[in-house]
Amino acid sequence: MRKINTIILAGIATLTVACTSTNSQIQNKSEEVIFKEAYADYFHIGTALNLEQIWQRDAEAAKIVKQHFNSIVAENCMKSKFIQPREGEFYFDDADRFVEFGEKNDMHIVGHTLIWHSQAPDWFFTDKEGNDVSRDVLIERMRNHIHTIVSRYKGRVHGWDVVNEAILDNGEYRKSKFYEIIGEDFIPLAFQFAQEADPEAELYYNDYSTAIQAKRKKIIQIVKKMLDTGHQVDAIGMQQHNGLSHPSLAEVEKTIIGFASLGVKVMVTEMDISVLPYAKVDAGAELTDTALYNKTLDPYQEGLPEEKMEELGDRYVDFFSLYVKHQDKISRVTLWGVGDGDSWKNDWPIEGRTDYPLLFDRNYYPKPFFRDIIDLTKIN
Repeated sequence: MRKINTIILAGIATLTVACTSTNSQIQNKSEEVIFKEAYADYFHIGTALNLEQIWQRDAEAAKIVKQHFNSIVAENCMKSKFIQPREGEFYFDDADRFVEFGEKNDMHIVGHTLIWHSQAPDWFFTDKEGNDVSRDVLIERMRNHIHTIVSRYKGRVHGWDVVNEAILDNGEYRKSKFYEIIGEDFIPLAFQFAQEADPEAELYYNDYSTAIQAKRKKIIQIVKKMLDTGHQVDAIGMQQHNGLSHPSLAEVEKTIIGFASLGVKVMVTEMDISVLPYAKVDAGAELTDTALYNKTLDPYQEGLPEEKMEELGDRYVDFFSLYVKHQDKISRVTLWGVGDGDSWKNDWPIEGRTDYPLLFDRNYYPKPFFRDIIDLTKIN
């Protein structure tokens, strides 16, 4: 691994660099390094916020967010299951607080997500008897849902993940209720409704495993068709839920170039890198691909060995080097969580494991390779 300099992050809080699996820490007050400032000329540096951070009940995490990030996305509180649990009954308290947090700290605010097959309430697709609603009814429910939420935050939320994860890894449409009842039109309709509600907001399509050729090709085809028919699509989000060995950097680069060829921005929307072995080869972020707990697939309960930390660091530096290379195409890089303890990867695809997928550890100290990522901005 590249030689690591120990640093301390100064600003809102004094932070120490995590060293090895022994949890020892070294302090050096001679340098001040701020993530968002280092990348200010490149792209937004973002993170996903959970409720503890939105409401600042997790004070240490909130400090890190304010100090190091200039973009935030709602991890869960804007998903339809939580924001409209029953038809016509909207719960905005958490989303309001999320937007206020971003405004108070002068951040680029991203709403996530308007239309997603997962974490959607059952009522969205059924009538009082439990039967599927008609195409017209579901379209009207989509329109009302999107108009209500987007118009509430008009001029305040800068961009929306309008449709999330509509394409399978093989390049076929996901057979979601949106697709089964409405058909392919549900995607352009969602973008149309969002544009109607806030013509100034950016609109994004967001998906995982976009480095898979068949999936990438289909997403490009769909977005091109929407652009050709006058729909607004400002960016495509590459969810970077990566492992230590997949996806290949070459395929990710092809994705960046392919998406950018449409004339839209490219966004790294949900970055994390799992250090754990996978129950399934080349796993992406398909929530149904779960597995039973197996102790052999949870090898780092007591901490991450130094050699594995170095491997993680090399992988992060390789990805950020790629993003810096394509800074003219990429407008945002967002980590999917603040510290390791916040990450969904501790419970997926195997519940109860201990993972280390983010840049800050469970105590919100930066990892040893954090400085290597910062140093990329000094040589480009």
